[in-house]
Amino acid sequence: MRIDIVADLKTTLGESPVWDVEQQRLYWVDSFDGRVLRCTADGRELRAWDVGQKIGSLALCESGEQAIVALQGGVHHLDLASGDLTLINDPEPNHPDNRLNDGKVDRQGRFVFGSMDTLEEAASAKLYRLDPDLNLHVLDEGIICSNGPCWSPDGRTLYFTDTWTGDIWAYDYDTVSGAAANRRTFAKVDTSGGGAGDGCTVDAEGCLWQALVYAGQLVRYSPDGRVDRVIEMPVKKVTSVAFGGPDLDVLYVTSMARPPLPRFPADGQQRGALFAVSGLGIRGIAERRFAG
Repeated sequence: MRIDIVADLKTTLGESPVWDVEQQRLYWVDSFDGRVLRCTADGRELRAWDVGQKIGSLALCESGEQAIVALQGGVHHLDLASGDLTLINDPEPNHPDNRLNDGKVDRQGRFVFGSMDTLEEAASAKLYRLDPDLNLHVLDEGIICSNGPCWSPDGRTLYFTDTWTGDIWAYDYDTVSGAAANRRTFAKVDTSGGGAGDGCTVDAEGCLWQALVYAGQLVRYSPDGRVDRVIEMPVKKVTSVAFGGPDLDVLYVTSMARPPLPRFPADGQQRGALFAVSGLGIRGIAERRFAG
C-alpha cells in the first residue's frame, strides 16, 4: 500500500470527491472557499470553478457539461462550460443556521443529500432526495450533520451517517421509488480517539469505507458492519473518500486545512491535501451521473 499527495492545495475544507469514468477526471470541492475542483488521476490539468458560497457536495449530470451542487443557498445546476449557476430548490430558506452538506447519486440517477447545523449542535437538519424531474422529497429528519450517503452494490441499502451520533445507519432503499425505510445501526464508529464519522463510499465487494475525521483514519467495514481494516493517514482531518483512477482501484481522500470550529484540533503540514491510496487490491464502483 502507498499513500501519495495528488494535489497540495491546502483546501480549507476539502470534501465530496467524485471520479468521473467518462472524462477520467476527479472532482472535489472546497466547502468553505466555495470552489469546485477537478484534476486528472495524478493531479495534472487542475481547474477550479468559484460558486460564490459554501458548498457541501456535487454530482455530475447526464445532460451536457453540468453538475448538481448543494450550496449554502440551495441545490443548483452548475454549467461547467460557463460557470453559471441556476437554482433548482432551496429546501431550508427559514433555517439560516443550516447549510446543505454531503450528497451522492443513487444507482438510478437520483441525488440524495443532507443538511447540517453549522454549529454542529442542533438536530435541525434533514436528508433529502432530488429526483430527475427535480421534485424534492424528505427521507429523514432530526439530524445534526449529514454525511456519507452511499449504497450497497445492488442499491437496495442506503448507508448514512449523522456525524455526531457515533452511528452509521442503514436503510432499506426502494430502487423504484427512492423511499428509505427501516433505519437501523449498521456500525458503531470508534470515537475513543476523538474522531467522528465523515464521508463514505462502498467498494465492489460491498464493504463500506469511511473517513474518520479528527482521528486521521480510514475504516473499512464488512457488509455485516464489522471493522475489516484501518488505514492511518498522514493528517488527522481526513474528510471523505472515493474510488477512482483508470481501474477504479485508487482510493482518493480529501482533507481540511482549517477546522470549521475552534474546538476542533489543528493539523500538520500536509493538511488540506488531496491524497491517493494505491495498492489496496480493491476496486470501487463507478459513480452514476444525476439523470436530470
